Amino acid sequence: MDVDGNVAIAASFSRQETVNMVLFSGYLFTVPLSFLVVETDTDNGLVVIELDPPNPWDTDPRQPEELVFGEVQVTYLTHACMELVLGEKRFIFDPWLTGPAFARGWWLLHEPPCDWMERLCRADLIYISHMHSDHLSYPTLKKLAERRPDVPIYVGNTERPVFWYLNQSGVRLTNINIVPFGVWQHMDQNLRFMILMDGVHPEMDTCIIVEYKGHKILNTVDCTRPNGGKLPEKVDLMMSDFAGGASGFPMTFSGGKFTEAWKAQFIQTERRKLLHYKAQLVTDLKPKIYFPFAGYFVEAHPSDSYIKETNLKNDPDELNRLIKKKCSDVFTWTPKPGATLDLARILKDPTDSNGIVNPPAGTKVFKESWDFKPYIDYLSAAIDDEIFRYPSWVKEYYVWAGFKGYNLVIRVIETGDDFNPLPGGYNYLVDFLDLTFPGERPNRDSPYEEVIYFLSL
Repeated sequence: MDVDGNVAIAASFSRQETVNMVLFSGYLFTVPLSFLVVETDTDNGLVVIELDPPNPWDTDPRQPEELVFGEVQVTYLTHACMELVLGEKRFIFDPWLTGPAFARGWWLLHEPPCDWMERLCRADLIYISHMHSDHLSYPTLKKLAERRPDVPIYVGNTERPVFWYLNQSGVRLTNINIVPFGVWQHMDQNLRFMILMDGVHPEMDTCIIVEYKGHKILNTVDCTRPNGGKLPEKVDLMMSDFAGGASGFPMTFSGGKFTEAWKAQFIQTERRKLLHYKAQLVTDLKPKIYFPFAGYFVEAHPSDSYIKETNLKNDPDELNRLIKKKCSDVFTWTPKPGATLDLARILKDPTDSNGIVNPPAGTKVFKESWDFKPYIDYLSAAIDDEIFRYPSWVKEYYVWAGFKGYNLVIRVIETGDDFNPLPGGYNYLVDFLDLTFPGERPNRDSPYEEVIYFLSL
């Protein structure tokens, strides 16, 4: 029922019929049979829901215009960070350019161009896809905010806000824009973009379509199933993650079935599955140009040497070879930090030697050292936070999380970097069947895990 008291009526016909007839506010509409369903809203009114809505990027379609050489340039900076020059505008994706991600777990594999800060300060727009710290990098944004706090930053309207912890971070950014999904955001008469949600993690992950003069660039970032699997085909340029290895499982597990051989086989199987999924996605969408990114990280801290050696990542060149085997018409690229692709040149002639400009010979590609100390000191200082001083507050966390009614018992043991229990450190049991904290392991048959963690992590 609408605000004027009119009722929406959907009349379904036989399976052979191709349309529904919908009467709304005195008007009769015909739409495809599978598109509509009538449901009640929160006020017990009737609403018509589109089950198969049109693709939002087809709203106000634009025909591709001819590009001049140099008009659209795409530069890889590091990991998931790209700079797009689109006419007079500069667009930056996911700037992680300094410091670690995930506490001290990940560090940049590639050395970003030495002028990365100047590039960020010149940006007309920065897109941050989600709140994971290899995309939302507070160490990077802190340095940027000191130089240009009003840089326009755009994020999707996710259930878990991208900048959830902005106030606690101490970073002062003054121009953060939260935009709805599936709606074109216009930067000028030639440039617009649209943020889409992930189909598996819609509360957090997003991807983006950028369109300049009718030429589309699709960045699926880390989405497991971007936009529920509905994406534009034959875009001019597509980029996606490729590496795998984001989880600590199974490297950080031991005992039982978690032998070194089992873990190695599991990792190899999972990486191959991801590699073939990405190759099939590119094959299905048939972009003119594709390159893998958002996987160039390394577990560089000495304490994580075992994970670094065990947690093997996919090879971007191997993915590109697999794509060429499946779909030879797709031009593939494995970029180096600072390398620039000229979209007009590659679209016109993929063999053009000036289509991709690599950094000068001798430019450092891989990082050889990382400044661990200031970040480790910062993390270590958190150990003295008041919340860790009272065991009752630790219990309060589990109560707040509300996970119970599951036949699982865990023991949490606080250790040093050598994995030896700390004198006076936390060492407690949690029984999730009734969410209690017993002094001894319950005498019943249940899964049992010991969680050992570094004090300084």
